[in-house]
Amino acid sequence: MNFFRPILVLVLTALIVFGLSMAKAQTIPQNLSGVNVNEISDIQLRQIMQQAQSSGLTDAQLLQMLQSRGLSAEQSRILQDRVTSLRKTYTNADGQSPALTDQSLTRGLNYKADSTANPPAKQRDIADMFTPKVFGADLFRNSNITFEPNLKLATPVNYILGPEDQLNINVYGASLVNWKLDVSPEGNINIPGVGMLNVSGKTIEQATSAIKAKLTANNYAVGRGTTVAVTLGNIRSIKVVMVGEVVKPGTYTLPSLATAFNALSSAGGPNNNGSFRQIEIYRNNRIIRRLDVYDFLVKGDQKSNIGLQDQDIIRVPTYRTRVELVGEVKTPALFEVLPGETLQDVLRFAGGFTDQAFTGRIKVSQIEDQQRRITDVVEADYKNYIPLRGDKYTVDRILERYENRVIVRGAVFRPGEYELQKGLTVSQLIKNAAGLKEDAFTGRGSITRLKADNTTELISFDVNAVINKSQPDILLQREDVVNISSIFDLRDEYRVTIKGEVRNQGDFAYSEGMSVEDLIIKADGLTIGASPKRVEVSRRIDNSNPNSKTSDLAQVFTVDVDSQMKKGEANFKLEPFDIVSVYSLPGYEKQSTVKIEGEVLYPGYYTIKKKNEKISDVIARAGGITASADPDGGTLKRDNFAILGVNKNKIDTSAVEKERLDRLSRLKQNYKDSTNIEAPQLRNNFVGIDLKKILQQPGYSGDLILEDNDIIRIPKQQQLVRVNGEVLYPSAVVYEKGKSFHDYVLNAGGYSPNALKKGAYVVYPNGTVRGTRKFLFFNSHPSVRPGSEIYVTKKPEHRGLSVTEAVGITTGLASLAAVILGIINISK
Repeated sequence: MNFFRPILVLVLTALIVFGLSMAKAQTIPQNLSGVNVNEISDIQLRQIMQQAQSSGLTDAQLLQMLQSRGLSAEQSRILQDRVTSLRKTYTNADGQSPALTDQSLTRGLNYKADSTANPPAKQRDIADMFTPKVFGADLFRNSNITFEPNLKLATPVNYILGPEDQLNINVYGASLVNWKLDVSPEGNINIPGVGMLNVSGKTIEQATSAIKAKLTANNYAVGRGTTVAVTLGNIRSIKVVMVGEVVKPGTYTLPSLATAFNALSSAGGPNNNGSFRQIEIYRNNRIIRRLDVYDFLVKGDQKSNIGLQDQDIIRVPTYRTRVELVGEVKTPALFEVLPGETLQDVLRFAGGFTDQAFTGRIKVSQIEDQQRRITDVVEADYKNYIPLRGDKYTVDRILERYENRVIVRGAVFRPGEYELQKGLTVSQLIKNAAGLKEDAFTGRGSITRLKADNTTELISFDVNAVINKSQPDILLQREDVVNISSIFDLRDEYRVTIKGEVRNQGDFAYSEGMSVEDLIIKADGLTIGASPKRVEVSRRIDNSNPNSKTSDLAQVFTVDVDSQMKKGEANFKLEPFDIVSVYSLPGYEKQSTVKIEGEVLYPGYYTIKKKNEKISDVIARAGGITASADPDGGTLKRDNFAILGVNKNKIDTSAVEKERLDRLSRLKQNYKDSTNIEAPQLRNNFVGIDLKKILQQPGYSGDLILEDNDIIRIPKQQQLVRVNGEVLYPSAVVYEKGKSFHDYVLNAGGYSPNALKKGAYVVYPNGTVRGTRKFLFFNSHPSVRPGSEIYVTKKPEHRGLSVTEAVGITTGLASLAAVILGIINISK
């Protein structure tokens, strides 16, 4: 029972997580259920596509997100079709679509059930683009637009003074005075040596006249060589009250230069129920101005944007009549309409129709008692139709069809779309397309015709006969597609192939009358070792006997060509799909080199002189080995480039050592998991040779014949033995004659607890490897030589059964028991 307790806990946890995810998925807001995609304009749809691309969404993810917000499956399909249509119509400079990729349309939905429960801000913005917005709301919610007053302007002459203002009074000429005077709470300024003067409620212009008069009365010679300049110093603050349908109602402290737009911007502008067209500005308990934001948005007119005074009240009432305009207009939105305005004015607010709009008729959805009704407004009545509360206007797109189009494709000089003129026939259309190309297949053409029920039919005709008037011409209809095939479209592409001793072998286009010499020239000529006297051409046959085992599969011709590629006497002509093979000269051989490194008198590169040159021969040519050489450690490296992919230039000593270490590392890794062995990694390109015996008995069987790029390396006398792997302290141990394998392991600290003693092996200096053998219950380790490397492998890891494996085994045993019981019962 204790064994199954973890399984029960795991199952219950999975059920709880699944239930939570389902509950979370059910909380996804459903606010797009009433959206009609056909009412979205192309401009708006392109904005949605660009927003989705900037958010990193594919088509499938966009549709999934919108469906999770309530968009129906039918509307999702319409949206996908329109995105595909837009992609074909609008492309950027690189020929790519402005947003989503074609590949993503076929990609599956990758969202989890709860992935849109809390969609990112950008995804919410995309969903909001499918719902109508109030026209003008963005003006006060756009952080890039500010209505802060400019406090560095010259003093306006109509600025009304009040408490806390500061006046700069400059008197110059016969008298020189510079005063900075603050306006007191009572509205007075105290002019030094002159007295008090009340300026509250006066404009700058009026205050300047009063100050001049006051100075003149106090014996200042104003006007007779003395000038008085009055400017505004510090600007006071005023308090403005924002009430009604604003986003953030309250009392706001603003500079005294603030206007109505400044106050509205500070309060966030009208809310969703607020009016944008009848904003009231109260001063001294009466309305002094009604502000219409549309004047600024549509015409840039700020005549109602008056300056504010302290204790002014701005009240935003609720809107009275609001209508919705969607579809193919430049700014789809909700618009507020004032008495006396018409549908023509609403279209003006929206910026007019888009290029794809059907302007002859607008659909209107009206409120009729407890339901809606549909009516149409024709273009002539736009200026007379009075919008009603709750109207919804839909501007449709023009139809994606042509009333007078025919298409010609294929082997004509100017394929494409043409006007269907009255009485246009096939021959006239071909003439309009600049005629047939030289490769046109004139035996048969076709017309794809659209029938009345939108199905298609195929009409075939003899192209040559129609053009020559030997058969009746065919009268074309709207949307007919005439197709003239090319002779190259109706056959395989003719190619010929050349291989062997040419400079650029491969496939080449076939031309009629091509000879072997022509093909060799196309392949950049013969190589130096090519034999022009024996070139074979193999040709396809089409009459092979399928009932004979000895039937020919190809025709083979032997051709002699001139080395200067002059026209041969045989004048052999090639046919499509011929294969030409050029062979090398008999006895032609490229030089082969080997390299000898280490302890010889003359190390370096040597060219092989004879085919049977052996290791002992090259060492003799190198002057023999030196006195400090270690013949037991001599190695021969022979690379198989086709298998190993080794860089043939990497043949120096450091590369040899690096590859030796890499090979050891691979041995360690693959021994731990034998299922991970890859043949190219394990292939040993160091050939184990007995160089000592080769030097003593030149020519014996171990004295190998050398090949190109072989490397012979003869090291110095080795004095160390390396011990690595599963030992307590991997070390380099000094070699001592008579020491056993076990002694060297002890010098490295002994075996680690994870050591697999029977898997230990020795890598000798010449590249050969010997492993541990088993004799009865004892391990027989290999002998150790100077320069060897001992490696002790690791025990394989043993792991217990997982819960899934335990359940599988238990289920299998239970099934087996049931089968056995059934057999026993049957036997009884």
